[in-house]
Amino acid sequence: MSKNRDGGLSPLVVKPPELRHFLSRITPLAMARVPKSFKPKNILCPTCRQCFSSRAGLSNHRRIHRQNEHLRQLRFPSAHPQTPSPPPFDESHSEFASPRRSTRPAVRTDGATSQREETVYTHPFLNGCPRNSNGALLMPNQPPPAAAPHDPDDFTPFTSRAAFKLSQLLYTRSGMSQGALDELFQCWAAITGQDPPFASAEDMNETIDSIELGGVRWSSFTVQYSGDLGEGEPVPWKAKAYPVYFRDPLEVLHEQLGNPDFVDEMDHAPKKVFDKDGTRRYQNLMSSDWAWRHADKLAQDPDNHDATFCPIILGSDKTTVSVATGHNEYYPLYMSNGLVHNNVRRAHRNALTLIGFLAIPKTDREHQDSVEFRKFRRSLFHASLIEIFRSLRPYMEKPELVRYGDGYYRNTIYGLGPYIADYPEQALLACIVQGWCPRCTAPSNNLDGKGGRRSHELTLAVIAALDVKTLWEQYGIVSDLLPFTHSFPFADIHELIALDLLHQIIKGIFKDHLVTWVEDYIKLAHTAAEAKKILADIDRRIAAAPPFPGVRRFPEGRGFKQWTGDDSKALMKVYLPAIAGHVPSQMVRALSTFTEFCYLVRREVLDENDLQKLDELVELFHQERTIFEQEGVRPDGFSLPRQHSMVHYTTLIREFGAPNGLCSSITESKHIKAVKKPYRRTNRDRETALGQMLVINQRQDKLAAAHVNFQSLGMLAGSLFGPPDVVVDDAMTQRAGARDTEDDDGGAVDGHVLAEVKLASKAVSGLPRELSALSRHLNLPQLPALVSRFLYEQTHPELDVLVDDIPLDRPFRDKRDAPRAD
Repeated sequence: MSKNRDGGLSPLVVKPPELRHFLSRITPLAMARVPKSFKPKNILCPTCRQCFSSRAGLSNHRRIHRQNEHLRQLRFPSAHPQTPSPPPFDESHSEFASPRRSTRPAVRTDGATSQREETVYTHPFLNGCPRNSNGALLMPNQPPPAAAPHDPDDFTPFTSRAAFKLSQLLYTRSGMSQGALDELFQCWAAITGQDPPFASAEDMNETIDSIELGGVRWSSFTVQYSGDLGEGEPVPWKAKAYPVYFRDPLEVLHEQLGNPDFVDEMDHAPKKVFDKDGTRRYQNLMSSDWAWRHADKLAQDPDNHDATFCPIILGSDKTTVSVATGHNEYYPLYMSNGLVHNNVRRAHRNALTLIGFLAIPKTDREHQDSVEFRKFRRSLFHASLIEIFRSLRPYMEKPELVRYGDGYYRNTIYGLGPYIADYPEQALLACIVQGWCPRCTAPSNNLDGKGGRRSHELTLAVIAALDVKTLWEQYGIVSDLLPFTHSFPFADIHELIALDLLHQIIKGIFKDHLVTWVEDYIKLAHTAAEAKKILADIDRRIAAAPPFPGVRRFPEGRGFKQWTGDDSKALMKVYLPAIAGHVPSQMVRALSTFTEFCYLVRREVLDENDLQKLDELVELFHQERTIFEQEGVRPDGFSLPRQHSMVHYTTLIREFGAPNGLCSSITESKHIKAVKKPYRRTNRDRETALGQMLVINQRQDKLAAAHVNFQSLGMLAGSLFGPPDVVVDDAMTQRAGARDTEDDDGGAVDGHVLAEVKLASKAVSGLPRELSALSRHLNLPQLPALVSRFLYEQTHPELDVLVDDIPLDRPFRDKRDAPRAD
């Protein structure tokens, strides 16, 4: 401490030696800086088409592809080269074929999901047969109608490819303010002495608005309380009109189905997939029982034959954008089509579209728990969904002709499909009381007991027979309204509630239940001082996890304030050894069993053997978790909706495919792009912010649609600077279609492991310390060359040649270091 002028003490700031050393070097380095020359990115990666400015950058980038390729081989090993035996089934069974039409098995290899040989049976009637623009069926292998010719240099409404890429960079990726954009264009003109691509931010926005593709326009309607207002001045919420903003879902589906980016990752008919042993496999929605069963219902009308059944996947969830400035909430509604594969929906590829902002009615504390207000809030939600999807109602029983991304036209019939929601949203959707299951009638005080399947028919029957109180207490039914799905054909919300890995399994059971219960047990079984020591030791064990690919480190243990799904998934990998020895062995077994269930259910592909294993794990977990009840942590038992959901997982996987394609992590991720980031770009005024967010989303969609269109025409291939210097790698090019997704966190490994690395627990003694001697000792004659090239590459990050081309028998000089003739 040191004294200030007033005689008081002031803190003495001492910089670490490393920081002082770095600060002392800033000025000399800045004064001695040598200007660097611009290097265009014109070296193309043949796998992902990304460009680089040096061969060294490409070489480093290709290592990532090789690592991804290796991981993919671990997760999906190559199939054994033999003809698969057809699965045992009766061809005359109505589930597979009709007496009038035969179903032929097709053997294929699905490179986007698994390389195992499989047999695929498509629906015999709703088979997505291609048509021409007049609706006439095309012959097999007949090409689609020819597309209109397009000038490869026509980037209308943009003046050039560079102008289009610049607008993407400035509007979508950087999100600069209008003032900053105006200043940027002024600096551009001053530096280059030429007019910038856009005169101003307003000019760029108008150019984006003039894109003809994408950006379905927003519409709105208002909802208002229509009941008795009472005597005197009405309660404010009864007199207020609540606006709901939405896009026409029919137009949005036309854009999604016509997106050429999804051509190779879309199913046009329900299918049943079997592996070479005849075991049923489940992955994407169209490989599920529900899609096949829904097609059977539609096929009863002969006019629907040869059409495509397109399920509609919905998701909604409130999200907060600002807590400190007034707790601003928005209620986005998302929609996807069920034809695209799960990996497309999980990735940021516009298969999930923001189609609405639902109203959030609010009132003062005096009325927020009143029966009238709660009923109005529920009615507002369901009435809004009915109105938003009204345009789809005529095409849920009869088809419409739609152009798809592959250029073909198909008769398309829509149907409400799985709904992605967390538990509170599920209760609102199913019109049930909190604490009950939205799928079955198991009592809320014994959810793991016996219960039948919920349905609209059951709800109508018991409402007609019982009073409101009995319905609420004994059946968990909110009887004052019916779910919105009651207004649409072949739709029952109790059947359509999707699995939710994020809130049910990862954050729900693991984080909110098991991790919390372990901490509660430690505090119950030990004194406060001892409990703190044990918890601190658990944190130390978690923090001591060594760095390893796929394993995240927690330097502070569990001590982070806000958990995310990624936090829970990462902690799950290191939590078991951290608590071992501090809790009873049965408690460790309970977490181990749940962890195994979690890893298995997160697989991209599951078969009947996996589902049988899941049922066994659920039963074992129910046995092992009793330790928490015996130790007093859960004296009231385990009647918890999220834990109860585990018993429905095998049924819902058969119904809808792998859970990772319908997880709420998909909508949570979309919140960032569609709600949170656009809100930060607004003036944050309560009255006008939402309107600005709608415009931002519409412009982003227009730019995305233009990008897909230009890319499908081959106009974005290569570098901005002309023909690229392509470095071909045939092995990588074969897998150019493989795409990574943001939700891939290195899940469970399917099949056999190709390689395994075990680290030594201690240093090996007696090894030579010189590289040449070590090479001879290990019988690795290439070791010195590999080390030399590796060190040279690390010390020359700007190297413009491939590391394998560096000669080792003579001094090497990069051609860029040669003196230039001025």
